[in-house]
Amino acid sequence: MQTQAPTESTYSIHPGTMIGLVTLNVADLARSVQFYEDVLGFRVIEQTQEAASLGAQSGPALLNLNVRPGATPKPARATGLYHFAILVPDRVALGYSLQRLADTRYPLAGASDHLVSEALYLSDPDGNGIEIYRDRPRESWPRAGDQVVMASDPLDLQSILAEARHDAGTWSGLPADTRIGHIHLQVADLAEAQWFYHRVVGFDIMAAMPGALFLSAGGYHHHLGLNTWQSRGASPAPAGSAGLHSFAVTVPDHEELERVAARLEAAAVPVGRIQRTIVFSDPWHNRVVLAV
Repeated sequence: MQTQAPTESTYSIHPGTMIGLVTLNVADLARSVQFYEDVLGFRVIEQTQEAASLGAQSGPALLNLNVRPGATPKPARATGLYHFAILVPDRVALGYSLQRLADTRYPLAGASDHLVSEALYLSDPDGNGIEIYRDRPRESWPRAGDQVVMASDPLDLQSILAEARHDAGTWSGLPADTRIGHIHLQVADLAEAQWFYHRVVGFDIMAAMPGALFLSAGGYHHHLGLNTWQSRGASPAPAGSAGLHSFAVTVPDHEELERVAARLEAAAVPVGRIQRTIVFSDPWHNRVVLAV
């Protein structure tokens, strides 16, 4: 475990911070594009032989796919991506996503009522975990002090489907207001992950449970999930595996970007600068792009 830490223990990253662009390595670009476009409703913004950029029906790119021919799925016990989470704007949109999965007979891996949100779980053709969810109104989130209370209760799938079936519209892909809501990582050591993402980067702890932590900016239920459920003491996936290439943390201005960069440098975390972004890696080589 790294031992250096900034002395300012009460630092919190800017409340306007969000998770941005997610980039995945995939084995077969055409297969992945077909899945994300036809099954999930992404729009292809740009595509070459090596990569594709996808978004909702309008707006910026949310997902990049990089082809790695011959890539094999990340081992279940390795550190890395647990899932990335697609936040749709309302329950009707979640219903359309569920109906589309049913229409295409794409298997669900799970579904949960988290009290703060309602979520569907699945994996892409490379085994990359995906959550599609909608938030309940923030004022309805149950709380314990300054933290939120979350659960994994059964989700009423029929009620979710009814939202789409009773809507006057038709499915046309992910709505314009869709964004990346959070990223969830498998890590090898929860205390080290807390040190890195909470003490250094500055995300606030919003909930803790056996083997998992949930952190956020600005009081959101979580922008970042961390767990050791299958990965305690594990190593990153072998080189050439499919999985997470990087994810973006977006801050509102360059002043905040430089403030986070200074804290990383004070903690002896190597920092790179690419154009106007800060690039760094967590202790398990998950690559983070800090951008405005």
